[in-house]
Amino acid sequence: MITTQATRAEYCVVACAEAWRGAGEVLASPMGTVPMIGARLAKLTFSPELLLTDGEALLIADVPAVGAKAEVVEGWLPYRQHLALVATGRRHVMMGASQLDRHGNQNISCVGDWARPTRQLLGVRGAPGNTLNNPTSYWVPRHSARVFVEQVDMVCGVGHDRAAAAGPSATRYHRIADVITDLGVFDFETPDRTMRLRSLHPGVTVEQVAEATGFALTIPAEVPCTREPTDEELRLIREVVDPEGLRDREVRPA
Repeated sequence: MITTQATRAEYCVVACAEAWRGAGEVLASPMGTVPMIGARLAKLTFSPELLLTDGEALLIADVPAVGAKAEVVEGWLPYRQHLALVATGRRHVMMGASQLDRHGNQNISCVGDWARPTRQLLGVRGAPGNTLNNPTSYWVPRHSARVFVEQVDMVCGVGHDRAAAAGPSATRYHRIADVITDLGVFDFETPDRTMRLRSLHPGVTVEQVAEATGFALTIPAEVPCTREPTDEELRLIREVVDPEGLRDREVRPA
């Protein structure tokens, strides 16, 4: 029986896992340690049909610890087939974001003016195709006004306003599901499809979130706490999926 209290990182893991609840037989593409643990937790609990990879080109049937080699391989997913899968909407990706605005536009390419940026980042990579063709969520381990900005410096992942402006070809499969940070969980379930605070992690206040966000969030009158991990989920996180405690390196204990 688990008796110790869940850490902030473990609340984040469970919140990430919830993004894949009821997803069915789709490919989970988690980017980051906490999302990876979350996807594996979802597979072991409420989303057993979820497809996982070894991070390269193999579909795996078992759920190894983070960093461990899979023992049961059930398929091959080379790059060309991965791209075909992306185009059919059968994947839910959880990406990072260097910048994210109220409409869900994401930047992972550069900071500053595009012609002469002050910081060069990853580049656009697969963000446009991900957001237009698949359910997409975001993981931000350090919630701050530097990340959550009024306007991103370059659009990589497509937000609701830009998808709507582009028309039906862009909105057909476009869905930004969740934004999970070290402070709480957010979504875009508002009339104008702008970011809303959905839940707070324990110990976090609405005022903290508002101060760490560079735009005005939609904040309900009553904001619930992020759901607690069950004892079984804590056991799986601590003993099966992440026995090395890598989650605490990405989200420091509160």
